Amino acid sequence: MAFVTKEKFLSKDWFITYAYIVLGSFLFAMGDVLFVNPYKLAPGGVYGIGNFLYHTFGFKISVSVLFMEVPLLILGTIVLGPRFGIKTLISTFLIMGFAYMFETYWWGYEAFLPNDPMLNALVAGIIYGIAIGVIFKSRATSGGSDIISMILNKFTRISLGKLVIMVDGSITLLTLFMPGENGIDWTLPIYSWIVIFIEGKIIDMVIDGLKVNKTLFIVSEKHEEIQEKLLYHIKRGGTMFSAMGMYEGVERKVIYTTITRRESTILLNHIAKIDPKAFVNVIDSSQIHGEGFKAIEPESGH
Repeated sequence: MAFVTKEKFLSKDWFITYAYIVLGSFLFAMGDVLFVNPYKLAPGGVYGIGNFLYHTFGFKISVSVLFMEVPLLILGTIVLGPRFGIKTLISTFLIMGFAYMFETYWWGYEAFLPNDPMLNALVAGIIYGIAIGVIFKSRATSGGSDIISMILNKFTRISLGKLVIMVDGSITLLTLFMPGENGIDWTLPIYSWIVIFIEGKIIDMVIDGLKVNKTLFIVSEKHEEIQEKLLYHIKRGGTMFSAMGMYEGVERKVIYTTITRRESTILLNHIAKIDPKAFVNVIDSSQIHGEGFKAIEPESGH
């Protein structure tokens, strides 16, 4: 671990980083105990397993998670190396501590939104998404099933993203085996999948914001006129390079630029007037760093 100076320890970035961790951990525990657990949902992760064990055997969620998280962190460190920093450890144990607090002082595990499972699933997904999003912004993780996915990723050719979906999707199916009056209840995994879907969208919004920029690749014989519109009307830069067409083997100029959504609409209108036959590939770009966009932020708060 890198040596932490007193100045860095007391810096504004340090306080912001750990405020994110505390806030995210608090919200995650609240979302699980007050929204997810009362409806017998299990939207992935070790807390999904903890909810299953609570409703099946009566084990406290925080205690069940403790007996899963610690071995996973140890196994992850052995298999993957020491990639789980102090922030991940703090986040992991803070979530468990807050979960224990809610379990102990929120009477009877009552739902915060009783008698409305769909509204509950929507709100739970939003809370989970905000919680994990702010934890990710601190450059920590919440551990849990992500460690399982990373270990499987090391020994298989399956992408990490697919493994996370497979692991969490499998955990949601545990809800089918929760005790109930009417036997198997398929609404439980469905509501759990709704929570996971909303959670993923909110995480992206928290990390990247609502603003989505556009990256354009423009191929046109009238590239000079388009370049002029880009530089002097929209007042944005770009890169022009030569490329060889595969079909005719003709060399053409390609304009590469990244601009805002509004600027993209204006530029496309100009292109339509200048060269209706132009080829334009427009790509959503959520993370753009550099001059005119978001600055590259160094990691802080170790």
